[in-house]
Amino acid sequence: MTITIGNAPCSWGVEFANDPRNPAWREVLRQCQSAGYTGIELGPVGFMPEDPVELGEALDEFGQTLIGGVVFRPFHDPAAWDDVMDGSVRTCKALVAHGAQHLVLIDSISPRRAPTAGRASEAEQMDNAEWTAYRDRIATIAKMGAEEYGLTVGMHAHAAGFIDFEPELERLLSEVDESILKICFDTGHHSYAGFDPVAFMKRHIDRISYMHFKDIDPAVKADVVKNRTDFYTACGQGIFCNLGQGDVDFPSVRQVLLDAGFDGWCTVEQDCDPTLGTDTLGDAIANRTYLQSIGF
Repeated sequence: MTITIGNAPCSWGVEFANDPRNPAWREVLRQCQSAGYTGIELGPVGFMPEDPVELGEALDEFGQTLIGGVVFRPFHDPAAWDDVMDGSVRTCKALVAHGAQHLVLIDSISPRRAPTAGRASEAEQMDNAEWTAYRDRIATIAKMGAEEYGLTVGMHAHAAGFIDFEPELERLLSEVDESILKICFDTGHHSYAGFDPVAFMKRHIDRISYMHFKDIDPAVKADVVKNRTDFYTACGQGIFCNLGQGDVDFPSVRQVLLDAGFDGWCTVEQDCDPTLGTDTLGDAIANRTYLQSIGF
């Protein structure tokens, strides 16, 4: 069993490929290496070069393995299907070109759900027909990723999307075959949603194929949930604190993984707004140091 720790461009504030505030992609690779990581995610497709030669040479230069990539698109919006498919196909092709394994699907933020992030009892629910079509769109991309591209596909719950709260994720998992859809489990988003990450892991560890390590500042969480704060504003307020400083019990997370014989990547994701003076390299180093201190 080998657990390897990676990082992701979102820890440098990269959420959308064309955001002019993004740091240079080569600088992200350089800092990832400097902080002691040997693997990195693709980030939103188009942030890093889609030319396999150019990206491959840079990955080699900075000693990075490409771990996987995220499709963060509006699966909840039937009118956005072309956008979802475009992001999915491009991401799959990029991952295969570099031997990456993990395709992560995330339903992006919906205006219908944004005010109720962290407030499961108040969140609007889809009716049965809308849910069925939504589920089928996710399953279509999962099947494509798994069967056409040979990737391991994981569903990732995310604040303010329609797969946010534990019951929604569990419903989806019960309705889509495990052979095409597994779980990319994000510790921080599960806490943000108001549920216990360790308890969920214990129940579903056999279906978890990939981990995102994220911690939550409980005081900031309480404030942003109370005030119905926008997700990206919450990121700027520091809801995702350095690992080990929030309410996620990482020693217990580690123990669940060890007990299950988990073998693979666990990727740090500390969504932030680097334009607010965030020390992204310092945070990346601190997170790696903390994980080493508890045995990762």
